[in-house]
Amino acid sequence: MGPFKLAAMAWRNLWRNTRRTIITLASVAFAVFLAVLMTGVQDWSWEEVINTAARLGSGHVTVQHAEYQEQPALSRTINASADVLSRVRALSHVTGATPRIGGQVMLSTARDSAGAGFIAYDPAQESTQTLSILGALQEGALFRGADDAGIILGWRLARNLGAELGSKIVYTLTDRHGEIVNGLARVSGIVRTGSPSADLGLCFLPIGTVRTTLGYGPDEVTQLAVFTDDQRRSEAVAAAIGSSVPGAVALSWKETQPDLVSMIAMKRGGTTFFEILILVLCAAGIFNTLFVSVMERLREFGVLVAIGMSPALLFLMIMLESLWLSLIGLAAAALVTALPYHHLATTGVDLSARLGTQQADVAGIGMSMVLKVGIYPENALVIAAAAVVATLAAGLYPAWRAGRVEPVDAIKLV
Repeated sequence: MGPFKLAAMAWRNLWRNTRRTIITLASVAFAVFLAVLMTGVQDWSWEEVINTAARLGSGHVTVQHAEYQEQPALSRTINASADVLSRVRALSHVTGATPRIGGQVMLSTARDSAGAGFIAYDPAQESTQTLSILGALQEGALFRGADDAGIILGWRLARNLGAELGSKIVYTLTDRHGEIVNGLARVSGIVRTGSPSADLGLCFLPIGTVRTTLGYGPDEVTQLAVFTDDQRRSEAVAAAIGSSVPGAVALSWKETQPDLVSMIAMKRGGTTFFEILILVLCAAGIFNTLFVSVMERLREFGVLVAIGMSPALLFLMIMLESLWLSLIGLAAAALVTALPYHHLATTGVDLSARLGTQQADVAGIGMSMVLKVGIYPENALVIAAAAVVATLAAGLYPAWRAGRVEPVDAIKLV
């Protein structure tokens, strides 16, 4: 018997009990539907968190002094010349590279003092795609140039300092020689990033003014923030940059933000566990369907073996029934998933009214309360492959049982 005839026979066998087959297909479709939505929400959410962290901090890839990661200090600098910037920006998958100075600062007003982190940036080289505060201004104005005399505060930090627009701020830094240096600025802007930790402990300064205060050279910075078109390519981009900047190393966000990496791994592990559990339950239902079907047809199998069909062909026929179930189940899952997935991917579900907040704090990163999905193609393929494998695995024992039927004993069955 040819493979096409055997596949056609397996197809007809499925529909001998239409109701049972439809129930089984519904379980496959529902399992895939849940797995796709769960994975899609997770992929989209973590993509947003990682990209937000990159735009708020040091990019998808950070180029910095080789010793800065272990011992952060304003004395550990690199030279981000125009030539270096052009070489990095020309790399594949790099969408931007901006020079920055970052570290710790003490801020003082007539009312109070507070420690904070600071990022000094060049307004001419930044956009909302590289620095999120450019789109998070609540009051005032952004810097007009690299040598501006202003300072931008997070709104919680401004509140704690008792500062408002136009207030004088004295900022204190430690320069490359370990000497304490001071600068004077007026509050030119107040931002609300959506991240409680950033709004409370971060301020922004113009890079030219900070260079002058610290005695840096015209191209001297503590880091070069590099942005990619896909955060998953950050390690490859870091490897491509390599040692192209003298005395510097290129680190992906996974190396500069280990806490975020750990949390994502933990959350992904939990989601994977539930997806495996769903597939196991689905496979159990398919096993039940196929096993009952095989037991009902033992006499028929005995007759087939008696007239010349080999046990191997019987085994293959049941496995083909499993394959048909998986393929039709995937097609049904695609139909069931398409509309809700499209709605969640384009419009999403706004959870802010139910949770009473417009932002969620995830590892110190502000995250929108509009729930969306955006599954990575490779993850969708993994789910489809897992559904097929689970269905085929569920058919192994029933197929083996059918292949071991004894014609004499089976034919006697009523």
